[in-house]
Amino acid sequence: MSHAPGTVETTRNYYNSNDADAFYATVWGGEDIHIGLYDAPESSIVDASRRTVERMTGKVADRLTGARVLDMGAGYGGAARYLASRFEDARIDCLNLSEVQNERNRTLNDEQGLSDRIQVIDGSFEDVPSDDAVYDVVWSQDSFLHSGNRPRVLREAARVLKPGGTFIFTDPMQQDGVQPDDIRPVLDRIHLDTMGSIPFYRRQLGDLGFREEEVEVLTPHLIRHYTHVRRQIIARDEALAAVCSRDYIERMKAGLQHWVDAGQAGNLEWGILVFRR
Repeated sequence: MSHAPGTVETTRNYYNSNDADAFYATVWGGEDIHIGLYDAPESSIVDASRRTVERMTGKVADRLTGARVLDMGAGYGGAARYLASRFEDARIDCLNLSEVQNERNRTLNDEQGLSDRIQVIDGSFEDVPSDDAVYDVVWSQDSFLHSGNRPRVLREAARVLKPGGTFIFTDPMQQDGVQPDDIRPVLDRIHLDTMGSIPFYRRQLGDLGFREEEVEVLTPHLIRHYTHVRRQIIARDEALAAVCSRDYIERMKAGLQHWVDAGQAGNLEWGILVFRR
């Protein structure tokens, strides 16, 4: 995989921008900013996104009480607050590039009385500021697509996990065998040359000594999610225009349509992957 120069800084600058922060806080509700699970096409984005957290939690619930968890690319920290509020003595570290998102995360932790259980760390998952073998669970939602060096991210996850630890994550991926030109508009959107794939993650994690516990493919929800978000942008145009620039709104609508088109063409994949160290 090629390493795109400046990918980390590009991602940080994007999520630190006033437009992006206002958009995600408004459309997703300020807790979660990842793909949701839809029990109906018009489910709210907030509820659908929380269902993803709940679905992931159910897969590892037996190992979360008293656990130390690292959320790689934690966004606003919604998953961390969900876990901290439901599992006794669980402690979660939220590692995230965007200082703007991290400040919102800290504020929400304070407001919900969870600051003693959640630590928010400014940093990159390509270089985790942690000792080896610290965490019982490494968690991530729809973040690895932003890395130009995913093998390094996976090595970092392996490094910081305790023996027997669990790695659970979601990621928008390309179908195996898809060529870059087939998904060029999506790749241009994320400023990279490739996306991950299920075979890629299986191969890389196998080489790092992980064993697969479960891969649940949920690709239709990716298409539903981006379709629904785009419809919400159109329906809430006036409210969004009050907090986001018109240029950002139009680029977001176009970008989301590229995701939908690539998903409907069978070029993308999404799901929950669980591996054990």
